[in-house]
Order: sequence, then structure tokens, then C-alpha cells
Amino acid sequence: MAPDNAELRNTAARLAATGKGLLASDESIGTIGKRFEKAGIANTEENRRRYRENFYTAPLGHSISGVILFKEALGQAASNGTSFVQYLNKQGVLAGVKVDEGLTAFNSEETVTNGLEHLEANCHTYYRQGARFTKWRAALKVSDSLPSTAAAEANALQLAQYAAISQACNLVPIVEPEVLIDGDHTMARFAEASEQVIACCVKCLKQQGVCLEACLLKLQMIIPGVACTAPQPTTQQIAKQTFEVMQR
Repeated sequence: MAPDNAELRNTAARLAATGKGLLASDESIGTIGKRFEKAGIANTEENRRRYRENFYTAPLGHSISGVILFKEALGQAASNGTSFVQYLNKQGVLAGVKVDEGLTAFNSEETVTNGLEHLEANCHTYYRQGARFTKWRAALKVSDSLPSTAAAEANALQLAQYAAISQACNLVPIVEPEVLIDGDHTMARFAEASEQVIACCVKCLKQQGVCLEACLLKLQMIIPGVACTAPQPTTQQIAKQTFEVMQR
């Protein structure tokens, strides 16, 4: 069983505080490098540190409950020697870290996520560095036949195993089964796929003994694919469909 203790529940409640949100700043070294290249900046650790300093020393506490960092940033500090984690904590902002290691092929069309092999050891390190939550992303394609049942179940199992390990290390897991908007699928088809994926995830989370009150499930709005030629739904229709999917 995953630990069901006050620390995890309190962390989850703080992350979900009313009127606040999470800042995703877990850009990889390669992604930051692409930004730097456009500006003619060398992609060195010092330049990445200086770039991140702009975010983590800014006044965030009034609207941000938690910040997702890239693992390199957990060990970095501002120019005055104060760690980024300390800067965030002083504002009541929790530090988190992306723990997955990217996607790998599951079959000819679909993927699963890397990172379970060394996850427990990494999570212990991240906790010592000041992280209090983690994030793991799966990505599932949508078409008339996708996601396949096998891919949905495989990704859900990985997400649940990640969540159980994270909680065992006293880190609140953010479970992200991202249903991709690439494609020409309708909003109705996207809703069906989302229901399928969410149901698989919740089932696996329970089977792995994950404490749901100490876990955040990162979902998305129900919208048509970016290449869908049907009339675009209104914001009210999107909100209604999204809420209905979540209720199911």
C-alpha cells in the first residue's frame, strides 16, 4: 500500500489551493538550447541557471502554488547563493520535478514512457533536494482506432507504478495521461478517448494502492483535433463536455 500520511495529503491540498495554479518550467536542456540558439546564446549550465533565475526569484506566491522544475534546476541557485528551491519555499511555493525520461515506441503508432527503472532512487534524491511533488507524462494518440486498448492499459499501468513509487518516497505524484490533440478527430471522439484513458488510469491507480487524495490527475479540455474541419465548438460547449467526461 502507498503511504497515506498527513504530509502527502497536505502537499496535495496546497498544490490544489483555490485561485492558484502550477507553473510548468521543466524545459529540458535541449528545449532551452533551441530558445537560446534563436537568441545567439550558448547553451551552457551557467546560462541556463541565469535564465531560470528570472523565473524562480520573481514574486510568484500570490498566484502559483507549485513549480515543476527540470532536475538540473533542483540543484541550482541564484546569483546570491540562495537555492531556487529556497526562493520558492519562502513564498509558500512548492518545488516539484519532472521524473519521466521521455517517450519510447510501444508499437508502430503508439508510445509508452521511459523512467521507471531508476525512479525510486531518483525520487529519494529529489526529496532531499527539496522537491515535494513529481510529474510523469504519457502521450496517447487519437484516431478512429486509437488509442488501442493495449496502449491505454500499458500507459495507465506505468502511470500508476510511478505514482506508487512517488508516494512511497513522500512525493505527491502528478499523473498526466495526455490525450494528444494532433489529428482530425471530432470533439465527440476526443471525449470517448479521454474517458477510456482516464478510466484505465483510475483503475490502475487503485490496483497499485495509490492514495488518490494525495495524487493529482492532470487532465485537459475536451476539444476537436487541430485538423478537424467541423465547425469549432463554443467555449461553453467545451466546458460542458469536459465536465461531463470528468464526472464519468
